[in-house]
Amino acid sequence: MTDTFHDLYSELLNGIFIERAREQLAQGVDGMACADAYADQGKPDFALAHLLLAEASDEIKRNILAHAYERRAELTDRRAEDFSNRFHRPFPLVKLEAQKDRMSAEQVRHGKHIRRGSKSLHIN
Repeated sequence: MTDTFHDLYSELLNGIFIERAREQLAQGVDGMACADAYADQGKPDFALAHLLLAEASDEIKRNILAHAYERRAELTDRRAEDFSNRFHRPFPLVKLEAQKDRMSAEQVRHGKHIRRGSKSLHIN
């Protein structure tokens, strides 16, 4: 038996994100539309909160959550480049966070738990 989206990812969130999502839903917003919007902004925690409360297939939810992590990785890479240009030095820890987000996206796409431990990743 495979784990459901809720089983795999509900423990990743701080309760404040779920509370905020519930408030937005009570105001009449579309949870899936919010999840999509937050994913496009690279905000996986907010997207996940809405996905946990929304009615949709696990595959759709996984795609949206993976997109949120991928988008945050893109934005983080841009930030690292901006910092490097501004301060004339590399920012490997910022790049490492982007790599972790890409790895998280891949794990979500394969329906696996997200493992973001303190393992070292190869930095280019």
